[in-house]
Amino acid sequence: MKDRNLETIDVLTLLPQRPPFVMIDRLTHFDEVVTTTQLTVRPDNLFMEDGGILNSCALVENIAQTCAARMGYINHYIYKERVRLGFIGSVKNLQILRPARLGETLTTSIEVVQEVMQLTLVNATVKVGDETIVTAEMKIALSDIEMKIEE
Repeated sequence: MKDRNLETIDVLTLLPQRPPFVMIDRLTHFDEVVTTTQLTVRPDNLFMEDGGILNSCALVENIAQTCAARMGYINHYIYKERVRLGFIGSVKNLQILRPARLGETLTTSIEVVQEVMQLTLVNATVKVGDETIVTAEMKIALSDIEMKIEE
């Protein structure tokens, strides 16, 4: 699993989302428990607000898409199956310590706490450099709907 160069992976092969709704730029780490992605906040982001602030909805979606990238990696590169559509089942203990700003690079990590059937519970952290700006618990429900991803 760890021999694949993550830098060469197009995140669009891992996600059911399509621009302009893609909220991760790259997958930077994957193992059985922890997955990490990065996103640089750009002025054309769908959730950009006046003053160069990224709407908090984008931060929740960024976490969800990090979960999707994890499952997309597993389905596409390990099981050699199509990417399946997932849904946010719940968000708990969401703490937005400060908003993300234009030009910042967000590093989002999810740690799998539990997987039961098609439900995955994760703890998530979003950082800018060494500063934690968001923490949350998220439950993702994986559906049987396969997405046709063109490479």
